[in-house]
Amino acid sequence: MELILKEDIIGLGFKNDIVNVKSGYGRNYLIPQGKAVIASESAKKVLAENLKQQAHKLAAQKAAAEERGNELQGIALTIPAKVSITGQLYGSVNAATVAEELKKLGHDIDRKIITMRDIKKVGDYVALVHFHKEVTVEIPVTVVAEGATEEAAPVQEEAPVEEAPVAEAPVEEAPAEEAPAAE
Repeated sequence: MELILKEDIIGLGFKNDIVNVKSGYGRNYLIPQGKAVIASESAKKVLAENLKQQAHKLAAQKAAAEERGNELQGIALTIPAKVSITGQLYGSVNAATVAEELKKLGHDIDRKIITMRDIKKVGDYVALVHFHKEVTVEIPVTVVAEGATEEAAPVQEEAPVEEAPVAEAPVEEAPAEEAPAAE
């Protein structure tokens, strides 16, 4: 079934895209929810005319998305998590966790535009942030064990202090008392 999307649907397409979906999904969910309309010839002509008229507005939206994307360039996240001895996480790191970490850095990003697989092991991963259908930013995500962040900080060792030899004073031995001899 060919449909025209009325709004962005992550994993399917963006607003004004023409997509092919299974009939049940389109008929039972997308059309009744107002998220899509059937892509008839007349609907396609209306869509083409609307896109011509909105070209300037769409260019402005893309420019705003590129600007937001440029703010995230160079950001790398390190997320501490509770880890078992084998390196398995207790729980997982997902898009919501990445959104929280970005918020701590001052970037308010909706978790729904972040796509990534749930992370269940320590290591390096990539999260994709979709600001616009043509603007996607990759954010490197490193998951470390919770205690490893403090250990990773370089510890400055003090130079060994040479001790001056200490002259030992002679210890006077007390005269031992003679024990009475056994008869």
